[in-house]
Amino acid sequence: MTDCRTLLATLRRPRLLMRAARFGLSDYRRDRDLRRYVDRAGSPEETVTSLMTVEAGLEATRIAGDAAYSVARHIEVLIAILAEAQFLRRGEMA
Repeated sequence: MTDCRTLLATLRRPRLLMRAARFGLSDYRRDRDLRRYVDRAGSPEETVTSLMTVEAGLEATRIAGDAAYSVARHIEVLIAILAEAQFLRRGEMA
């Protein structure tokens, strides 16, 4: 299994998506927002891995040009990934 830190280091998305996600980072609340994307909130490492799976599906939909793609949902998931990565770097359990 790939380390979640490696996944984060290799994450490459369009600049506009990442800028929007960074902008929304200050409004992220783990207890409120996380349950929309993962079934169970565990440690930040487990959560990042789960969120990366969700995000990979959104990215595949975006790349395919599927009409079901939601840029808002993609940004929300990226916000959650960035926030959980911050918890992971700090060694917090959030």
